[in-house]
Amino acid sequence: MTLFDSPASPSARRLRAGVFLCVGALSLIGLSGCAADAAPSASGSASAPATGGSSSSASASAAATATPTPTPTPAGTAVAMTCTDLLTLDDVYAFNPNYGTDPSYKPTSSSAKTAASFQGLTCGLLNQSSDGTIEISLTQPNAQLMTQQQDNAVASSKIVPTYGTPPTAQGFFAVTNGIGEAQVFTDTYWLTISSSNFLEPGDAESLVSAALGHLK
Repeated sequence: MTLFDSPASPSARRLRAGVFLCVGALSLIGLSGCAADAAPSASGSASAPATGGSSSSASASAAATATPTPTPTPAGTAVAMTCTDLLTLDDVYAFNPNYGTDPSYKPTSSSAKTAASFQGLTCGLLNQSSDGTIEISLTQPNAQLMTQQQDNAVASSKIVPTYGTPPTAQGFFAVTNGIGEAQVFTDTYWLTISSSNFLEPGDAESLVSAALGHLK
């Protein structure tokens, strides 16, 4: 009986202490394993929104850098003719023998100045008796310039059927500030002939007809 009532021996106490330490250590290892397993899941869920945001930014950047379509502007092609090609000496003589080339000519009418600014041909004739002048211009415009000048003619002039038959040629005439001006539009060219001596469409008709006959 003395054996069972006596306090535990030192060896028994050390054995129980070792068992408790081992169990505690195993518990800590288990908890650490759970914490380590949770970390990748949190990291994976956080990365998904970042991918979507990057794609949206790329799309917005591509849209912002799209190149706009350029707007066509009025322009002209250089006319491959000279003044004597457009109206020969015989054409001018047939109109009026007193007229010849104006040696000091410079564009003065609005139409001639416009023609010159778009690589057009501008010419001047001088009456050797009266010092009267005739101004001629020929422009080879692009679609935008052609439409612009046709609209101006429709708004400020009257149609002249004898200058040509649409759509091959469409003629106009107007007197502005004492200057009569004939205008003709073909598929390729814009022709103008003006003078203070032109008071009605018929005054310029023979020169218009001669010039149109030389256009190709």
